[in-house]
Amino acid sequence: MNDPQSISIKDYTYDLPISKIAQFPSEKRDNSKLLVSNNGIISDTVFGRIDAFIPNKSMVIFNDTKVVQARLLFKKSTGSSIELFCLEPYQFIGDTSLAFQQKGSCFWKCFVGNLKKWKTETLEKTININKTEIILYANKIKQEADTVIVQFNWQPQHLTFAEILENVGLIPLPPYITRNLLENDKQRYQTIYANYDGSVAAPTAGLHFTDEVLNKLSKKSISKQYVTLHVGAGTFKPVSSQTMREHQMHAEKIFVNITLLENLLLNLTNNIICVGTTSVRTIESIYWFGVKLLTDKIDYLNMNINQWEPYQTNVNKAFTAEESLKAIIDLMKRNKMQTLSGYTQLIILPSYKFRFVNGIITNFHQPQSTLLLLIAAFLGDSWKSIYKYALDNNFRFLSYGDCCFFIQNKNQSL
Repeated sequence: MNDPQSISIKDYTYDLPISKIAQFPSEKRDNSKLLVSNNGIISDTVFGRIDAFIPNKSMVIFNDTKVVQARLLFKKSTGSSIELFCLEPYQFIGDTSLAFQQKGSCFWKCFVGNLKKWKTETLEKTININKTEIILYANKIKQEADTVIVQFNWQPQHLTFAEILENVGLIPLPPYITRNLLENDKQRYQTIYANYDGSVAAPTAGLHFTDEVLNKLSKKSISKQYVTLHVGAGTFKPVSSQTMREHQMHAEKIFVNITLLENLLLNLTNNIICVGTTSVRTIESIYWFGVKLLTDKIDYLNMNINQWEPYQTNVNKAFTAEESLKAIIDLMKRNKMQTLSGYTQLIILPSYKFRFVNGIITNFHQPQSTLLLLIAAFLGDSWKSIYKYALDNNFRFLSYGDCCFFIQNKNQSL
């Protein structure tokens, strides 16, 4: 394996005109364009026909995280505006979705817009929810690197933080969508199968799916499975270092049910297709957690994978995907666990060997991003010709853009 840390990010760029960045989603979710690369053969169609390209008996894995309305705008008495972008609960132990059920008070790690204007004063905002006047307060507790720990309090205290955000928060569209928010962004920047609160960015490959498309998959005996990875703001963090050695990958919270693992074990000889890079990172992290169990011979009840774990020779043993899965399932059964949780910081770079995934449904990604590096790891140098094809054929790029399906088929019938 080549040294992935020496990869130069400048080798993974392309010219992306602003005009190619979608500012609005397609009018109908599954009317977006679809580029298909099947073992290197490129074709294009509409997303509503993706079932025709997914082989029978495939297993398709979705990320069922739900985007929260994470942006809160306050105005000081001086007239200055302060924006608080809620990233993740601070020092909260347990399921992230439960952090949204806190009442009266909570602590969050936030990005702060116009931080220089916020000294020590309490920010205050009055809102009306169900004809009840609610006063929301924000206090700056301390600064940590480029984030601020904020304590939120509200009166009366019977509402949950989820209800506060739902009524006063704004959908956190990516920074490259430069228009003002529209009312339908609340619905369109959310997958139809979103279930668990926790993301500050959508798993955008899933935005194209409709009930009609999902029903078509079911008719082909295609198994639909779900994982949860709460997408953090780090997904938009550009690679600013010359090589990957200096890049710090963001960690994201993941949840995997034992049923998913058992189905994954049963489908190792079938096509395993992930919807979005978040699902890819979650599924591939599972393999490395199993390797850790097999290598260290001790029980880890939380799955925590650092970014360079797959590239370290002391853990890069020749364990099979089956051995890894069985080790995890055995751990969970012995400890009567239904759900495995933890964090993944896994970075997938060219030269990475995929253990489970042989198909990816995803959007087109920004130049010089870790997401593009993941695609390059899967496709090899052919990513360049695929992206050129998309640019030359009027595909729309990034979160609200069109979709692509890459598969290295295991020779199953369509």
